[in-house]
Amino acid sequence: MMHKTLLALGICLLPLSTMAQERPQTILVLDGSGSMWGQIDGAAKITIAQEVIGSLLADLPADQDIGLTVYGHRVKGDCEDIQTLVLPGGDTRAAISAAVNGIQPKGKTPLSAAVIQAAEALRFIEEKATVILVSDGRETCEMDPCAVGRQLEQSGVDFTAHVIGFDVTDPADQAELQCLADETGGTFRTAANASELAEAMFVIVEPEPDPIPVEVTFRATNGPDGETITDDLIWTVRNSDQPVVTNRSAASFGISMTSGSFMAEVLRPQDEATAEGAFTVGDQAMEVVISLPDLLAQATLDAPDEAPAGSTLLVSWTGPDEGQDNIQVGQPGNGAYSYYAYVDSGNPVEIILPAVPGIYELRYKHRDSTVIATRPITVTPSDLSLEFPAQVPAGGSFDVTWTGPDQNGDNIQIGPVGENGYSYYAYTKGQNPLSLIAPAQPGPYEVRYKFRDREVILIQPIEVTATPLALDFPRQVKAGENFEVTWTGPDQNGDNIQIGPVGESSYTNYAYTKRGNPVTLKAPDQAGSFEVRYKFRDKEIVLAHPITVTD
Repeated sequence: MMHKTLLALGICLLPLSTMAQERPQTILVLDGSGSMWGQIDGAAKITIAQEVIGSLLADLPADQDIGLTVYGHRVKGDCEDIQTLVLPGGDTRAAISAAVNGIQPKGKTPLSAAVIQAAEALRFIEEKATVILVSDGRETCEMDPCAVGRQLEQSGVDFTAHVIGFDVTDPADQAELQCLADETGGTFRTAANASELAEAMFVIVEPEPDPIPVEVTFRATNGPDGETITDDLIWTVRNSDQPVVTNRSAASFGISMTSGSFMAEVLRPQDEATAEGAFTVGDQAMEVVISLPDLLAQATLDAPDEAPAGSTLLVSWTGPDEGQDNIQVGQPGNGAYSYYAYVDSGNPVEIILPAVPGIYELRYKHRDSTVIATRPITVTPSDLSLEFPAQVPAGGSFDVTWTGPDQNGDNIQIGPVGENGYSYYAYTKGQNPLSLIAPAQPGPYEVRYKFRDREVILIQPIEVTATPLALDFPRQVKAGENFEVTWTGPDQNGDNIQIGPVGESSYTNYAYTKRGNPVTLKAPDQAGSFEVRYKFRDKEIVLAHPITVTD
């Protein structure tokens, strides 16, 4: 049985200088949707936000570069009503204050798309970037904040989204906002009134003070409260980001460390016994004492010597069968794992093998801390294939016949060549062949097999060819008059014909193509120059022609 002991003893702090923290560029994403007219203590939420942001800007450090993105502030019911009003800079306080004070809430809550736009404005793929989102409700534009946060975290250099739920009381809505923050390593806070909003924003924006290193010493004992071990041990100290000490051979040692949460691991070479202990460094020197176990528990693993990549493997085991005991698969000599299952899930347990062929090992990990048995396994190449037409028309549907692991989360997707993004995807479960929708823009693309929605394991090229697009309608109609539009296009779910101001994303009337051909639109009530558009899957305008509305 393993024991862990942490003791703190007061000794002098080490007088070391520290470097100022590097501040990332930041964009404040503010909710300008219609719900911001809601009242709290007799004041509109938008008014409270304007006052709090004004105070925040006045107190910001001089070297903090900050910008502003607003959504839902111009058009009712438009999920594309997002605008980056101020790009980050050191002299943007006055511009941001003026922009915030001029907001008149109107529309919907496309918070996910707004965070994406802010991230792109910050060049998050190239530079460290931070977004602070203030929203009084959940996403209302059919995007998944969790998935958006995950994608931004995976594709960004060092992207963080902090989220403040202002007057958000529904647990499901709070969970949705918190997931966006959690996926990017950000902070989620709630605020029910003006003072709580001010506190939340100042806590997020104001950086932590530079930490002061202190002396931390490490030693191990034989059993709890036992004698200090004087023979050399192998030590590793790490935090969540990177190792501090790796495989250091010493009976005991001391190092200077800054504040934070850490994990210390120690191995006794004589019997390969290991132990670990979590500890927190504060502003005073401390000693970390770890108790090594007297005797390692015994375990065995039984499984085939080889199996295909991505397949499900049955592993029989014997062992202590204690809480948190689990079976893992990972690379030899590397504590990381690609999959694990707790032993209390059965015997044998099901283990999903890695998608990349190679030499791996199965491990019995005792109480999620000590590996007490290993067994090598060869992961062989698996049958992988994707069959589909070499060319498909833009916006058209096509079938993909596939061969692959078919694990939960496996999906086939189409997207730009050499990029992480996709335009459409479908899960493999229960679908072979499955149907994909080609992008609306012609050009070279790629079809991918993504394993467990984590890694792409097969890519094949596909050419998207131009597809006929046409709109036929009277080029002059009277204000408020109904008129017909005959169309040619992909006719996918969500495709619609709409009329709206020239060069803008807003519309005054629309009709889905699934309703028939021709469709009927109503002209705006005001005379002027407008345009009739074909909008693909309600995501992108692929064709637009002018129309004149007369009195």
